[in-house]
Amino acid sequence: MESMETAYPALNELFVFLNTTITQISIYYSRIPGSAILLKYIKNSHQDDPFRTALELLLVFFAIIYLFTNKYRTDNNFIELTPQEVEELVDEWQPDPLVPQLSDDDKRELEKIPVINGPQGLKVKLINGKSLMNFSSFDFLGLLTNVTIKEKAIETLKKYGVGSCGPPGFYGTFDVHTEFEKKVSEFLGTEDTIIYSQGFSTISSAIPSFCKRGDILVIDEGCNFAIQKGVQISRSVIKWFKHNDMEDLERILQKIKNEDIETGRRLTRRFIISEGIFENYGDIALLPKLVELKKLYKYRLILDESLSFGIMGKRGAGLTDYFDINPTDVDMIVGSMCNALCSSGGFCSGSFEITEHQRISGLAYCYSASLPAMLTVSASESLNILKRNPQFPLTINQNTILFKQILKNVKYLLLNCSKDSPVIHLRINEEIVRVGDIQDKERCLQDIVDEAINNGILLTRAKYVRSQELFGVEPSIRICISAGFTKKEIEKAASVIKNAVTKVLKNKTH
Repeated sequence: MESMETAYPALNELFVFLNTTITQISIYYSRIPGSAILLKYIKNSHQDDPFRTALELLLVFFAIIYLFTNKYRTDNNFIELTPQEVEELVDEWQPDPLVPQLSDDDKRELEKIPVINGPQGLKVKLINGKSLMNFSSFDFLGLLTNVTIKEKAIETLKKYGVGSCGPPGFYGTFDVHTEFEKKVSEFLGTEDTIIYSQGFSTISSAIPSFCKRGDILVIDEGCNFAIQKGVQISRSVIKWFKHNDMEDLERILQKIKNEDIETGRRLTRRFIISEGIFENYGDIALLPKLVELKKLYKYRLILDESLSFGIMGKRGAGLTDYFDINPTDVDMIVGSMCNALCSSGGFCSGSFEITEHQRISGLAYCYSASLPAMLTVSASESLNILKRNPQFPLTINQNTILFKQILKNVKYLLLNCSKDSPVIHLRINEEIVRVGDIQDKERCLQDIVDEAINNGILLTRAKYVRSQELFGVEPSIRICISAGFTKKEIEKAASVIKNAVTKVLKNKTH
């Protein structure tokens, strides 16, 4: 039998050529600095993960194609227009308006908006000189016009200036910021606190700083607009449970657990999100049950106490104080300084790890100028006043009970709120009152607001961005009860509102 070399001389020459060529390439390659390290990396990478090698070759191939591909396409079908045709097109073009056209309802509403002349407070004066009691403000402690807070703010303004002009993580953090964070932590009983410069962006930044794609969020349908935006930004898997319905919450948590077992889904971060006092409904979250379910199903709990902080509980420390629950059972307590503390900004309180993570991952913290020092001191002084006056929460509760007692027999409206909540939503009772669509309800409620203003009580309808709200919210008049009102003022306001409701709606019954 002839040998391979004798039988296939052409093939033998090819092998020799390939061997010589590869040898020469190896010699030249070895002379390149760092080539041995690169070769070792490729061998180890391919041995550990062959798929990675294929992916890298694919990327190199794509890069070569992209490098030699034309970056711009030229269109040879360009139509040359005469100057006259250009002028005609310019004359025909109509730009879209910068501000959309107002509807008739919008125009009527703008005409009826009262203009306040002077500072905000529990009692305000309109531009026409008329004085009103303000039941539309979140000034629950009546501190907006407090002289001591104003003096402290002026002193701080002279010392620190108007603003910090920088994010907290760079040069925007002052001693007053760290002092206030410690005060809030001591007041709530938590390990640490971080403050933000905007109340709205606190919760909408804290949520996506922890929750990412693939994480699971179980959220109350009644949560406010800021929470809705925060969960949308997170891009997590979102599950909604019926408003303040703990049975529905437990059903969803059990369903998720069963799906994990059936599909073998990997473990991700999981959160339950709720509010202390719901801004859109005025009722109180059932915190004991939330904590129980959170521990049972191994979730973390985020509680937005923007409205409940400063007014609920024996000390005004929020729902953990109201229900006598250890604050450490709530992983993140988020609050606002815009309401009871009469300032600006917000805070997130929890463990040291919770707050430190936000200092490098909270977008509103990292990329916004820090809270001005004078507003921080104002919030700090408001907290000091609350500590020195532990009767504030009790006074709010007494005023709330008295107000509801007078209005409870008004058959035309429904009082949406919990027993001890000072946030009250008045909604039309459709079983008795004959109304049409949402616009018709809004007009009826606005007539009640106007009638109350005519009789010395400032009210407001709850406003919503309906095009972006995830769940429809019935129109309402939102009333906030403050500790700054006397018993007689509460009785007068409730009577005026009762009479206004009867006057407007008595002819609209079925």
